[in-house]
Amino acid sequence: MQPRTRQILKSLVILLPVIAISVSIFIFQDSLRRFEAWGIPGIFLLSILASSTVIVPVPGFVLACTMSPVFTPLWVALATGVGAGLGEITGYLAGYSGQVVLEGRPRYERLVAWMRRYGVWAVLLLAFIPNPAFDMAGITAGTLKMPLAKFVLFCAVGKTLRMGLIALICASGIPWLQSLITR
Repeated sequence: MQPRTRQILKSLVILLPVIAISVSIFIFQDSLRRFEAWGIPGIFLLSILASSTVIVPVPGFVLACTMSPVFTPLWVALATGVGAGLGEITGYLAGYSGQVVLEGRPRYERLVAWMRRYGVWAVLLLAFIPNPAFDMAGITAGTLKMPLAKFVLFCAVGKTLRMGLIALICASGIPWLQSLITR
């Protein structure tokens, strides 16, 4: 088998499950709400699923905000942050497959340069900053063959810090701030 054919097959083996997960989560998102009744473990599973979508945005921070008045904000932050970090493995795998759809685009090239320079610290910062395009950071980390354990750890730390901030704000009952976050 030629190297090019092997690369295409490898990419398909990795990308097809990623795409299937993303489409399934988008289609069945209302049914997945039943996990909330499972408490913190359910929130953790929903957070993994919300972050497993690639390109199709599913706002996981809404979960942190809506569940923090019900459960202890620290546990909500840990469940949503660590779950989100684990869910981002799909974006990482999409990049690791070697087929980068974003290649040649100026924003992607700047992100590649930035991640080469700052490594896992870039992942932590990008995971902390609310941005719907974090998938691009995961794809970039995979493309650059960043060690998966480091990517997940720093992603989970950044997302846990962000989710903790959101959970504390929403649990404190500041109505105008809650409405801004859940829009």
